[in-house]
Amino acid sequence: MTTMTALQVQALGDDLGGVALAELAKPVPMNGEVLVRIEAAALGFPDLLMTRGEYQAKPPLPFAPGMEGAGVVVEAPGCDHLRGGDRVIVGGLTGAVAQYGVYPQASVLPLPDGFDMEEGASLRAAYLTAWVALVCRGQAVRGEWLLVHGAAGGVGLAAVDLGVTLGLNVIAVASTAAKREAIGKLYPPAQVIDGGTGFREEVLELTGGRGADLIFDPVGGDVFDESLRCIAFDGRLLVVGFAAGRIPQIGANIPLIKGFSVVGVRAGEYGRRFPDRGAANIANVLRLANEGKIRPHVHARYPMADWAKAYRAMEQRDVIGRSVILPHAQ
Repeated sequence: MTTMTALQVQALGDDLGGVALAELAKPVPMNGEVLVRIEAAALGFPDLLMTRGEYQAKPPLPFAPGMEGAGVVVEAPGCDHLRGGDRVIVGGLTGAVAQYGVYPQASVLPLPDGFDMEEGASLRAAYLTAWVALVCRGQAVRGEWLLVHGAAGGVGLAAVDLGVTLGLNVIAVASTAAKREAIGKLYPPAQVIDGGTGFREEVLELTGGRGADLIFDPVGGDVFDESLRCIAFDGRLLVVGFAAGRIPQIGANIPLIKGFSVVGVRAGEYGRRFPDRGAANIANVLRLANEGKIRPHVHARYPMADWAKAYRAMEQRDVIGRSVILPHAQ
């Protein structure tokens, strides 16, 4: 077979009108590259933003979306540690929502023990972001209070799971009763609250008036503003993203008076700037996964033909964890 089916972004827009399935040439690996039959591709919010041209990285058109996936090695010319049949996870800016993909060998990692393909596809980006945020940038200490916003999203849910694993006292904020119930069942003993009408008082009550030592914020906007009112002295407010749309501003006098830090988190850039640390970070994520201490939640699985349903569910904020597209499923 010399062709394959892939999802292709052919034009940018806010209605997915420029996205369609396409029949493309099956890629051929060069020396040092790995051809992978992709069995599962996990969707994250950046995959949606890239269809609109609203993500900070803007791949040239046309492109196949999909930043992470899992599958089986088909060919690995020139690679001494990979063989045909190996079960792997893969990552890159694009390309996973396709039946086959070619990746540099450094981007191909073993599927963790006990993980299915869908879980493997959902692991890398979310948990690497959570690790860099909590461990590298946040310097989390066992027993501290961690407040996680957007806790039902892929990255937020990973922060909840990792926070529990690190021995933090986790408070998860989620917008619907269904999301709160799911988080409570998936990752006890995290405490789950509704942030829809404000969260300051409840956070202060849960922490005995101390406030949260770490605040994981992929939302921004009003959530960031209110977080300033319930952060502990010597706390770290981790800026992960702006899903709410508004990029907040803060006067320098506020962290001065309240004695906290505002810390930016860019997990991918952190690894590129510090390659040795980046390799250690993903190794730690894989170690915890292989030890059964962390596990991503797969919300739904979609055959390739239903790709639009997967994107719409993400757009409508209906997803808990990750949705996954199965390129070979009918």
